[in-house]
Amino acid sequence: MTQFTDLGLAKPLLKALADEGYVNPTPIQAQAIPGVMAGRDLLGIAQTGTGKTAAFALPILHRLAEDKKAAPRRSARVLVLSPTRELATQIGESFKAYGKHMGISVAVVFGGVKYGGQMRALAPGVDVLVATPGRLIDHLQEKSITLEGVETFVLDEADQMLDMGFIVPIRRIVKFLPRQRQNLFFSATMPSEIEKLTGEILNPNPLKVSVTPAATTVERINQRVLFVEQQRKRALLSELFDDASFKRVIVFTRTKRGADRVARSLEQVGVEAAAIHGDKSQGQRERALAAFKAGEVRALVATDIAARGIDIDAVSHVVQYELPNVPEAYVHRIGRTARAGADGSAVAFCADDERNLLKDIEKVTRQRIPSFDRRNDRQLGAATAALPEVAGKPERQDRAAAQPHRQGHQKKPNRNHSQAKPGHRHEGGPARGGNGGGGNGGGERPAFKGPRRGGDQRSGGGSRSGVWSNR
Repeated sequence: MTQFTDLGLAKPLLKALADEGYVNPTPIQAQAIPGVMAGRDLLGIAQTGTGKTAAFALPILHRLAEDKKAAPRRSARVLVLSPTRELATQIGESFKAYGKHMGISVAVVFGGVKYGGQMRALAPGVDVLVATPGRLIDHLQEKSITLEGVETFVLDEADQMLDMGFIVPIRRIVKFLPRQRQNLFFSATMPSEIEKLTGEILNPNPLKVSVTPAATTVERINQRVLFVEQQRKRALLSELFDDASFKRVIVFTRTKRGADRVARSLEQVGVEAAAIHGDKSQGQRERALAAFKAGEVRALVATDIAARGIDIDAVSHVVQYELPNVPEAYVHRIGRTARAGADGSAVAFCADDERNLLKDIEKVTRQRIPSFDRRNDRQLGAATAALPEVAGKPERQDRAAAQPHRQGHQKKPNRNHSQAKPGHRHEGGPARGGNGGGGNGGGERPAFKGPRRGGDQRSGGGSRSGVWSNR
């Protein structure tokens, strides 16, 4: 079996790896490191949790050790693009850990925090810059950074960049890079748009490393699907947490508001929980992750912002409270468990309106996931009736589902009709009485307010045109 000592890495790197207790490289590390050390471009395809960060960080640090020189002012020798703040922070920490005996400088730049500290860190130049696309473009526009000194460019989790709409910003960033550079491109899947992007970024004849077929799931993960009514998912989730083996659990939802509601519902039944999603401030996100890693909370409820790249030890279970709209996201979600050779379990809830999503997942992953039917379960029905109401606004989709079918609606009178109720204001203005909405069932639907003054804000009148952000 190959060991890190067989790869010809610099002695400071081997010392750092020994400090971390690393002896044998993973398959992608063993195949990628020699080629990257030799200066070749790389296209790496590997599922989450296979050690991609070390596969590019170690050979990059080796090359920096072999060619020691100061980074240009307001620039960097290495640029790593990451889709999320959490993954950017983790990559930065990995570079610092592996390069701790080399004296390298590392800066991490992302949105959601003030610019001042980032600008001061970048001013003297850094060896390694890890950044999210939106905030990096902000710095480029402010001219607080230049990319002219970049020797190695890494694009990590490229397919998630595509899902998050970052392809155009990436192309924009690449235009600031020097033509002569080494390019390392990592992705878990290879959709056509990503394949096209590799042709634009990579030099001819790159080294290609693929350690697993696209979108396959980790074999050590015990997977199951539970069919259940949408309104009984809360009770089923509470039932799962009655099992003591659910020690450190990530629960995935589709929406930010849904994540908050699920976290609150778990707290109501005595399960310590924290929510993490894009509407949380950077401080809130960091505190939630820190509490989860420290075991202070048993459940981390997240949107797909945490589906990739977040390496948390000993996650016992992943629960998909709602199935993802993109089938590949299923693979990345369950990849949060069974990391570093450990075993793990993944449970997915599937309501009747999610059956098609499940079919897409099984098609993409080329497997039939074992399923169990919990519909019409009396125990769940009784538990659902006993659950307290969750504080806060319900999700929009829940309110929409509560509306009767369009064919069952009663015909509504014209809002400007002479039979309007007392207190109704004509021309679409708000009602002054308690009924509101003028004959539409006690204010279920607000009155039409007419055109906005000063133009339609949704068309971009008040937006910051051309500024991409990860916030």
